[in-house]
Amino acid sequence: MRKIPLCIPYVGQEEKDAVNEVIDSGWYAHGPKNREFEEGFADYLGVKHAFSMNSCTSAIHLSVEGLGITGEVILPSFTFVASANAVITGGARPVFADIEYETCNIDPASIERLITPETEAIMPVHFGGQSADMTSIMEIAAKHNLLVIEDSAETIGGEHQGQLTGTFGVGCFSFYPTKNITTGEGGMLTTNDDQLAHKVKALLGHGIDKTTYEREDKEKSWFRSASRIGYNFRLSNILAAIGVEQLKKLELMNEKRRSLAALLTLGLSEIPEITPPYVKLENKHVYQMYTVRVNQNLDRDQFVRNLNKKGIGASVHFYPPVHHMAPYQGDIYRKDGLEITEKVIREIVTLPMYPGMADDDIHYMVQSIKEVLSEFK
Repeated sequence: MRKIPLCIPYVGQEEKDAVNEVIDSGWYAHGPKNREFEEGFADYLGVKHAFSMNSCTSAIHLSVEGLGITGEVILPSFTFVASANAVITGGARPVFADIEYETCNIDPASIERLITPETEAIMPVHFGGQSADMTSIMEIAAKHNLLVIEDSAETIGGEHQGQLTGTFGVGCFSFYPTKNITTGEGGMLTTNDDQLAHKVKALLGHGIDKTTYEREDKEKSWFRSASRIGYNFRLSNILAAIGVEQLKKLELMNEKRRSLAALLTLGLSEIPEITPPYVKLENKHVYQMYTVRVNQNLDRDQFVRNLNKKGIGASVHFYPPVHHMAPYQGDIYRKDGLEITEKVIREIVTLPMYPGMADDDIHYMVQSIKEVLSEFK
């Protein structure tokens, strides 16, 4: 039986050689490859500052804390729990907005309904490779004098109106193995705000303003005085080396994803029980995930299990939504009606998608879906 996992990282000899180079250098902790990765990432996005760290969760946390947000942050409940967790650990309170049915991205109308004097920021979570409606979100933010933090963990290289995600507000990115580029574990925070950049640089490394690498050639390289209370959110030099090589392949990998997604969408267009991803004309989708919706008359969970039996690593993102989880129960966390969120979580299915897939894998998935649906009938 053919096996098609949900995702396989697109890693080659270049990444292996880069890791060996760092190992041979003896510089394993945060070091020169971090700087190279950060500079390359900032250049790619066209922003002033980029800071590599151990996760996107840490990037969100430092965005909230670094911006001094202590009130409410509006974000979708339809996201991985890390998005909301990081708002809280950063010192603020999440407020849960509903999503657009077609794109599963945060609904600007829902954001408007939730704004109160306690609201300080909006945090869109770009879902599965497609940007949220940043034109509307930035207009709302300007109208109400709100900050914007973008959770772009799933949309590295995605665009809205020709502008890359993570460049509208403070950008937060993930390099988990399922993402558009990977370092195994890792994240990046991007910003054009010099004051925020200064805070983040210190906060991610124990509150010390200069890194070990920056102190290396100083007369007193051992001087390590903290200017504030901080954390150890650093990314190792070894993982940063992988990121440097992955970044070189980002456009190639995203183009492969788009090509494979187009082929899969074509195959699924013949199946009335399945709705392929909807892509807005103003967006450039990078298909970190390929999510479909199944007819509500079908048993979605059994559909996924039956695909798994055929070797297809289908899954569900995101179930349960955050507002269903135990830590987020009760009146302390405000939320919109979330009717669309409640509908989507019963219909959505994530199919395998990664740059190394073959056309035959796509054809096998389409045929398997047809067979599973015929079994239901």
